[in-house]
Amino acid sequence: MKATDLRPKTNDELKSELGNLRKEAFNLRFQKAGGQLQKTSRARQIRRDIARIKTVQGEKAAG
Repeated sequence: MKATDLRPKTNDELKSELGNLRKEAFNLRFQKAGGQLQKTSRARQIRRDIARIKTVQGEKAAG
């Protein structure tokens, strides 16, 4: 996911996407704790996507 893909979305769409990513991050933390996590790079990717969404939301709020 790129920031250029996120900028045209509305605030409601961004909130929805953020909620989905947070749920996925939560599930990955449980998989990691249980030793079932297969794709460890996915957790890092989700954290960065969450940061991108928050950045775009901040830009929209400021502008």
